[in-house]
Amino acid sequence: MRVTFLGTGSAMPTGERNQTGLLLDADGDRLLVDCGSGVLGALADTRGGYETTDTVLLTHHHLDHVSDLLALLKARWLVGEEHLTVVGPAGTESLLDDLLDAHEYLRGRVDLTVRDIEPGTATVAGFDIEATETVHSMDCLAYRVTHDSTDGAFCFSGDSEATEPVADLADGASVLAHDCSFPDDVDVSNHPTPTALGELLAGRDIEEVYLTHLYPHTDGRHREMTDAVRENFEGRVRMARDGLAVEI
Repeated sequence: MRVTFLGTGSAMPTGERNQTGLLLDADGDRLLVDCGSGVLGALADTRGGYETTDTVLLTHHHLDHVSDLLALLKARWLVGEEHLTVVGPAGTESLLDDLLDAHEYLRGRVDLTVRDIEPGTATVAGFDIEATETVHSMDCLAYRVTHDSTDGAFCFSGDSEATEPVADLADGASVLAHDCSFPDDVDVSNHPTPTALGELLAGRDIEEVYLTHLYPHTDGRHREMTDAVRENFEGRVRMARDGLAVEI
């Protein structure tokens, strides 16, 4: 399974990072996780592009995670692709209905399948998904993703404070991509600081952790942030960046 970071930024663009999006590839199956601003362009640059990506899994409905969603639908329609599936937490069906009410001319252009999922297990685009709730300012799910073609697991926190359920979900994973939006000296809720994340992950069996969902406040402080996580967590810790591909 290959994980490609299409967007590692936040709701405050800097021009250097797209908003949140990740592409999962495994044995011909492709799954887009979140679809924030800039993600469609990054997806177009991947092998196969958006033409071969017909399923989107959303962690939650904040704008920086969904703003390219209808742009993806339109792009697929314009190149003659007939299907798009969108899966996400409760309210995803309502979200798509509301977006299509605002852009009525897109309704019916592709065969759109929308599905709400709850915490638990599901199969999406050939990937096995285990979902758990996060602590954020709206309903949000973290996902553990596996595929029959690989022994490893990938876990993505979505947006979340440092919580035991997300750490439990990631335990034993090859790679965890976790929200780490701000350095330690920023007083914030709904997102973790590096020290809080490192304390949470202490003793967990995770090979690599990538810090993502980076606000401008983190610029110039990447080494400081990874060192803070490593104070308590013994695995490898790296900053995610747009275009980075990780093999599992």
